[in-house]
Amino acid sequence: MNDGPLIVQSDKTLLLEIDHPGAAACRTAIAPFAELERSPEHVHTYRLTPLGLWNARAAGHDAEQVVDTLLEHSRYAVPHALLVDVAETMARFGRLRLEKHPTHGLVMSSTDRPVLEEVLRSKKVAGLVGARLDDDTVAVHPAERGNLKQVLLKLGWPAEDYAGYVDGEAHAIALDESEWTLRAYQKEAAESFWHGGSGVVVLPCGAGKTLVGAAAMGHAQATTLILVTNTVSARQWKDELVRRTSLTPDEIGEYSGSVKEVRPVTIATYQVLTTRRKGVYPHLELLDARDWGLVVYDEVHLLPAPIFRMTANLQARRRLGLTATLVREDGREGDVFSLIGPKRYDAPWKDIEAQGWIAPADCVEVRVTLPQGERLAYATAEPEERYRLASCTHHKIDVTRRLVAQHAGQPTLVIGQYIDQLDELAAALDAPVIKGETPVKERQRLFEAFRSGELGLLVVSKVANFSIDLPSAEVAIQVSGSFGSRQEEAQRLGRLLRPKEEGKTAHFYTIVSRDTVDADFAQNRQRFLAEQGYAYRIVDADA
Repeated sequence: MNDGPLIVQSDKTLLLEIDHPGAAACRTAIAPFAELERSPEHVHTYRLTPLGLWNARAAGHDAEQVVDTLLEHSRYAVPHALLVDVAETMARFGRLRLEKHPTHGLVMSSTDRPVLEEVLRSKKVAGLVGARLDDDTVAVHPAERGNLKQVLLKLGWPAEDYAGYVDGEAHAIALDESEWTLRAYQKEAAESFWHGGSGVVVLPCGAGKTLVGAAAMGHAQATTLILVTNTVSARQWKDELVRRTSLTPDEIGEYSGSVKEVRPVTIATYQVLTTRRKGVYPHLELLDARDWGLVVYDEVHLLPAPIFRMTANLQARRRLGLTATLVREDGREGDVFSLIGPKRYDAPWKDIEAQGWIAPADCVEVRVTLPQGERLAYATAEPEERYRLASCTHHKIDVTRRLVAQHAGQPTLVIGQYIDQLDELAAALDAPVIKGETPVKERQRLFEAFRSGELGLLVVSKVANFSIDLPSAEVAIQVSGSFGSRQEEAQRLGRLLRPKEEGKTAHFYTIVSRDTVDADFAQNRQRFLAEQGYAYRIVDADA
């Protein structure tokens, strides 16, 4: 028996004892191939999945390295069947290769003819390939490069893509580090992406993913298309790029609902690109408007389905996905792998916090009891109405008012899902509210007033979940959310994680109605934070 920090189990879970002196070295060694599932206080749980193992193969790791790592760090004997399964799963990657051919353009070749025969008999593959060139090679329609990779992944035979990238139209972009420098992990993330060609960087909210994007642009030295979640985010990207790089405002275009500029660096919203008119997407021509050398997907875990189709068309371009969590509520992580690329870099939230780059957070669940009349209304309501009734109890307004008073003088966000509830809260707290119908200029004005300290309290809907930079926020009070979305929970906590002066702790409150579906959904949302190492305290609002 070895005294290693890792316990490898036959159900493909890996348990890492955090207090063990070898834990840090072990975590670094298993990170390329094992998916972190939970990281509470003492034991972190990882899982071996086909996607994680194929991610590792795509990043240049082989089965021998994975097996050696498990054997070296495991405290007990590693189940032999698991080692065999690891080797066989990883061996499935790369038996099919996409390559450039001097006369036929794009081709799929195989080192294992039966595998090629198997996939060519799939109806889903048939429409994506052309003529059989020889026993081991088939022509591929260049426009189907991404779709074919998607289908092959689902068939369990992920292709290794050797077809390369076009350089795109050259455009000089340099980081201006006269007043700041890239943090070590940001530099490492950008370099890992660049050496891999395409892929995803996973960093916590507040850890500076925009700067990783800027560093990738510095590597590419080419025209860049950046896709973001909303117009406010687009303008934040533009401000940051002007401040941190050699780019001037005239070199950066915005392509949104209100503005349609195509420039060497163009920042477009997912919403405008997925707008349909008479069954077609009129703005997809933006993809061909320039010879892009790099495409950046901000908040890649939110990619709408039509953007996946676009991404399939962009396989000849380098692609960088940025996200705080690869959790997708629709389970399409495999599509991100096949169409954007494998995970190239991942840093646990608590690691970045330990380095002082994001703030520590105190997470508290405040439980309220529905008044008798509301309990009866809830009990007799249709199932689809119950979450709204539980979420919008008036009792939450009183609790919110108390919490705001408790943190007087600290910049505070009150966040919710239901607009009528937010309007009531804004009136009760005498605070401005930002929601979907708030004009972009007014949103920007209020966000800026909050950042500058002129405004200390802001009520916001889910429009503030993503890509909104509010470094001064110290307190968030969540009154309702998108059912059980772990993604949303991560983003809402992320509003608070920018480092605070004098190492202050951020405070994240969730007000939950006990004995209702509100409490059930809250448990699911909080699971993500527990997995990242954040412990919730539970307090009784009525105590």
